[in-house]
Amino acid sequence: MKKEKKDPLFSLIKSLSKSEKRQFKLYAGRLEGNTQSNFMALFVLMDKLNVYDEKLILSKTGIKKQQISNTKAHLYRQILISLRLSPIHQNSITQIREQIDFATILYTKGLYKQSLRLLDKTKSVAVTKEQYNLAYEIIELEKVIESQYITRSMSDRADTLAIEAKNINQKNMVTSKLSNLALQLYSWFLKHGYARNDNDTHTVEKYYKDRIPKYAFSELGFTSKMYLYQANLWQGFITQDFLSCYRNSQKLVQLFHDLPDMKKLHPVFYLKAVNYLLESLFYLQKKDKFQEILNELTLEITEEKIFSSENTQNLCFLYLYQHKINSFYLTGEFSKGTEFVEDVLTELNKTDKKIDAHHVMLFYYKIACMYFGAGDYEHCIFYLNKIIKNKDLKMREDLLCYTRVLNLVAHYESGDDEYIEELIKSTYKFLLKMNNLYEVQRKMIKFLRNLSNLYPHELRKAFKNLYEELKVYEDHPYEKRSFLYLDILSWLESNIKGVPVEEIVKQKILKARH
Repeated sequence: MKKEKKDPLFSLIKSLSKSEKRQFKLYAGRLEGNTQSNFMALFVLMDKLNVYDEKLILSKTGIKKQQISNTKAHLYRQILISLRLSPIHQNSITQIREQIDFATILYTKGLYKQSLRLLDKTKSVAVTKEQYNLAYEIIELEKVIESQYITRSMSDRADTLAIEAKNINQKNMVTSKLSNLALQLYSWFLKHGYARNDNDTHTVEKYYKDRIPKYAFSELGFTSKMYLYQANLWQGFITQDFLSCYRNSQKLVQLFHDLPDMKKLHPVFYLKAVNYLLESLFYLQKKDKFQEILNELTLEITEEKIFSSENTQNLCFLYLYQHKINSFYLTGEFSKGTEFVEDVLTELNKTDKKIDAHHVMLFYYKIACMYFGAGDYEHCIFYLNKIIKNKDLKMREDLLCYTRVLNLVAHYESGDDEYIEELIKSTYKFLLKMNNLYEVQRKMIKFLRNLSNLYPHELRKAFKNLYEELKVYEDHPYEKRSFLYLDILSWLESNIKGVPVEEIVKQKILKARH
């Protein structure tokens, strides 16, 4: 199959809304000569194309082959300038940068006093919004201008600017170190998943301890606190301390509630904070609180209380639909959940490949688990194969492992055991290669390997024995994670009692409430 060529300009044009395209045409058409220019002809044609085709472009426009590269670069830049001027893409950060540009122009024209006045106002906004990198940039420009706009107060002014620069730089250092730590822990989590043993836990704890900067909490601003809570949260996720995750994610969300303006300035971080809170509640199996927060998020999205952009729209879909799926797990309504799958797939297609492959596969895994719980093993295997056959996938190791284990169990349950021995071998080989074998996984593989040697009347006893072996790991600090990925114990109970998995899960939920 011929691989579709990806072109940055083509992707940018296809991402434009109707209003953005209209605005660009107005912007470009402000000069009479532009309407007949090569770059406008290129824009009009590329807007009509479904796939990028350079040969067609050259044949349908007056652009020569040696001109195409420069024409595309010019069009790309003009579109970005047009988007920058749009009120939709304006926020405090872009406005601060715009003011810095204006001040720089005033400075180059020798209007030093006007430039300094503008910079001083802009610096106050930058500090208020905790945009310390921009504030530092402003101070550095002020230094340059003050060195030429000489007054009698220059010595005092120099000292003031030096102190401001030092203070801002210190804030930047703490914030930068905290953001680095949060990002690095998140990277560790994506690569390795959850801690599998004490060694993993000690490694992560040491990693955190060695990199956490010294700080006075009372002196931390919004941004620094946000990254601190994120770092604490990721350490909690990795070590499976979900109570710590809940506390830090709750603090993170409360941080935004206390400063509502920051929701508008950092809508992505706010959405992530709510997502972390919902994940924590899901892992703690706090159904009522989970549903309360999910309802609040749904209301904020439907009433458009969160700043809307293509980026935030994608995240809203991602988090809202993932947790709607999780809500079916919390109630044990797997059959009802499979009816929701069509909505998920429809919305997933609407994202036009803007959701990264990892999260798409995560949806497939959740959907597969839903079908497994509902007893629809054919559909379960279908979605698991989408993950297994994706050779380019960069997904968490632990999720890849459980995909293989669930695939094996689903094949057994479906009665499709013609190649079960071969599947067991390939699964075991894969797990060993991944170096990610939990004890629960080992016992599962061993059990499934021996199933073909058992007589029908021996099955119930075999399921009971495995259930008793695995039950001891239900509250194990590391092994308990296995049961959150795949409820093996409920599956075993269903085979022992001859009752569907869905019914077993519902009984457990009902029992937990009482």
